[in-house]
Amino acid sequence: MYKIFESSEDAAEALADLIVSRINEKPSIVLGLATGATMEPVYAALIEAHKAGRVSFAGVTSFNLDEYEGLSPRHSGSYRATMDRLLFDHVDIDKAKTHLPDGMTHDPEHEGERYERLIAEAGGIDLQLLGIGRNGHIGFNEPGSAFSSRTRLVVLEEETLKANAGFFSDRSVPERALTMGIATILDAREIAVMATGPAKADAVARALYAAPDADCPASALNGHDNVRWFLDREAAAELPDVDVRLRAAD
Repeated sequence: MYKIFESSEDAAEALADLIVSRINEKPSIVLGLATGATMEPVYAALIEAHKAGRVSFAGVTSFNLDEYEGLSPRHSGSYRATMDRLLFDHVDIDKAKTHLPDGMTHDPEHEGERYERLIAEAGGIDLQLLGIGRNGHIGFNEPGSAFSSRTRLVVLEEETLKANAGFFSDRSVPERALTMGIATILDAREIAVMATGPAKADAVARALYAAPDADCPASALNGHDNVRWFLDREAAAELPDVDVRLRAAD
């Protein structure tokens, strides 16, 4: 199921409202979180909702999709530091219950197993947030990732490195990362995907309408029965008949 919004801001507000609703329905919810420019306005809206007294994160447990290899949690480019800056430092969440893969591990295989075990011990993920890469990746599951994959160390494609270079002052992005696998993502009870901007239009159309194919990891989501897509007009531009439907809504 997908919904098209007038702007990226509207899509972010709608996704934030869904998250607030789910937390209020189940204060002990387990959230799967994503990092990246797409999610920044979502987290900003969640902070505002918390400040307004609409939601408390006190009972929430979270698991982030991924973390770069070799970055300490104190490195400004790490996803731990990014999540602290964008969300955790501004709400009442218990940071001991906010989890990311350990990018400093010397044993990635063991770390992947540990992370999978932590998720299972928490009761599984209730709501998983996702963005989508220009090449169709979800998490850091690049094209060619097996739909049966679990948390593991991956090599990032050149396109992904270029897309993320702006988050590093020296534009030097680590070439490898630990990521939840596609099967791990699909285990979530509910999935919410947000895509905004024209650069994501091709990947969105492939993910939603092409046959499931490892060349577009996001197409694996078609095998899940509870996925919501939050799209702005530009990201939805290549969907079948979308222009007709949008003009009818004007």
